Amino acid sequence: MTNTYKNFKKDPELLKKKLSALQYQVTQKSGTEPPFQNEFWNHKAAGIYVDIVSGEPLFASLHKFDSGTGWPSFYQPIDEQYLTFKKDNELWLSRTEVRSHYADSHLGHVFHDGPAPTGVRYCINSAALRFIKKEDLHIQGYGELASLFDDTQK
Repeated sequence: MTNTYKNFKKDPELLKKKLSALQYQVTQKSGTEPPFQNEFWNHKAAGIYVDIVSGEPLFASLHKFDSGTGWPSFYQPIDEQYLTFKKDNELWLSRTEVRSHYADSHLGHVFHDGPAPTGVRYCINSAALRFIKKEDLHIQGYGELASLFDDTQK
């Protein structure tokens, strides 16, 4: 896997040019996109979701489920080392914010109301993600994650 995200340097001006206004608002300003009106809430293709800013591998389609909330939801990350968690008291209730480790992108929130086997729901903004089809993992530099999709792993 290409580990360019480990040497990621955040340049706000470059990000403003690279990202759409919504992607910038979500990832850099901790915004939230509208439910049911985002790219991946009902996305069913096999592959992985990476941080739109740095490319850190975050979630796999194998762990995605329909939470009914209108945002992509996952019951586990590919590897928790690529996530950081922060207390979020912005609303009337205390929540746990999920951010990418290297780019520090706001991704969404995690709740303890998900399905088995973890009981956890990572509620993630599509605007924070880029999808890589399983067929493209090798050419995109994520070949070592292709084994997630081996028939023996299902």
